[in-house]
Amino acid sequence: MISTLRGVLQHRADGEVVVDVAGVGFTVHVPTSVWPELPALGQVVSLYTYLVVREDALALYGFATPEQREVFLLLLQVTGVGPKLALAVLSHLSPDTLRGAVGSGQAEALDRVPGVGRKTAERIIFHLKDRMGMPAGGMLAPLAADTEVLGALTSLGYSLVEAQAALQTLPPDAPEDVEARLRAALTYFSRP
Repeated sequence: MISTLRGVLQHRADGEVVVDVAGVGFTVHVPTSVWPELPALGQVVSLYTYLVVREDALALYGFATPEQREVFLLLLQVTGVGPKLALAVLSHLSPDTLRGAVGSGQAEALDRVPGVGRKTAERIIFHLKDRMGMPAGGMLAPLAADTEVLGALTSLGYSLVEAQAALQTLPPDAPEDVEARLRAALTYFSRP
């Protein structure tokens, strides 16, 4: 099993990177949430990896943190969720956001991920509810208003990851109505 990979970043393309380790180039599939943490081409990169062995292929999946890899492995245990779909979930939801959605049973947060329908979202929640702990810092489940704010921000053209980052910057005493939370979240994008 290949559990970590450290080498020179040679290439980045849609959802994958090539890492040169002692003259051997490994193609590694990564979630888009890893992109901001990747160094420039020619620089050393370290990834936590998981090797998926199929009858017709070997595929290496890479993550910025061991927590992302752990969540990926949990998602693979859900019936109907393969590596590509698990990677899509991690591309759109942080591990803490996923934990919050699973813990509170909010299928709406999951079915916004491309390829995840309502039934798959409910299946993920059902299978992972007892396997996933609370989010880091004991974060509470997202408010119902936050689901609407996420929808509004994504309809304005922001990615789900950007929208979640904006929501996470809201102070704990922020108002609970949708309009006020949306206004406060939009200030995140106006910062220099």
